[in-house]
Amino acid sequence: MVARGRKRAARESEKGILSPPGYSAVPIKFSEKQQSSHYLYVREHKVREGTKSSWPQKRTLFVLNVPPYCTEECLSRLLSPCGPVQSVELQEKPDLAESPKEPKSKFFHPKPVPGFQVAYVVFQKPRGVSAALALKGPLLVSTESHPVKSGIHKWIRDYADSVPDPEALRVEVDTFMETYDEKMAEEEAKAKEEEGVPDEEGWVKVTRRGRRPVLPRTEAASLRVLEREKRKRARKELLNFYAWQHRETKMEHLAQLRKKFQEDKQRIELMRAQRKFRPY
Repeated sequence: MVARGRKRAARESEKGILSPPGYSAVPIKFSEKQQSSHYLYVREHKVREGTKSSWPQKRTLFVLNVPPYCTEECLSRLLSPCGPVQSVELQEKPDLAESPKEPKSKFFHPKPVPGFQVAYVVFQKPRGVSAALALKGPLLVSTESHPVKSGIHKWIRDYADSVPDPEALRVEVDTFMETYDEKMAEEEAKAKEEEGVPDEEGWVKVTRRGRRPVLPRTEAASLRVLEREKRKRARKELLNFYAWQHRETKMEHLAQLRKKFQEDKQRIELMRAQRKFRPY
């Protein structure tokens, strides 16, 4: 396999296209006016034997060096001549955790990656991957029928897309909460079934359950609890028990007397300034 990869790299270097071993180079251009080409490096997505993958085998194409202006819709359009595309997902780096993922939200998603990315393209049939590996190009990203916005026009579109539709947002939040409630109900039912049942080593997990269900605290209730704890600590604290406490108490008392004296002095001066001679 290593020798075969070296031979492929040597053949591509002779043609003037350098690509990592095991990858095929697919040239793309932003538009017809662009003279130089940008290269996407593609290969079939594979995992080790016995390892579960969140991507279907023999139908997933792994793409490197995806430029920022190439979106998921654009990449799907570029590879659609190879066969029907089922899904396209862009990521900051390759997915190492081969585990099922939660569906991405249209509104609650992380900040997009500004630089180059990697992509996972899933075809409906395996022959789409082999056809994509044989692409020659160059493929045009922005055409007259499918223009790709850039610069200030792209910023305006991104800002307009960042303003969510209230009704669609409400529907998605309600759907998420229903799914979350079902998940929590399943976990509680499972915990009740396992309560009191010993495990393989004979241990029984003991949990504490109150007679009354605990309600979530509001902010006002939390403040009341904190104030109550503060008063309880103040009652337990010994005042003027140590010498340094006695000293600090005297200093605070003197400071309060000086402050009150200055306030009284200012009030008397103000009253003298406002006093006027009124003989009648």
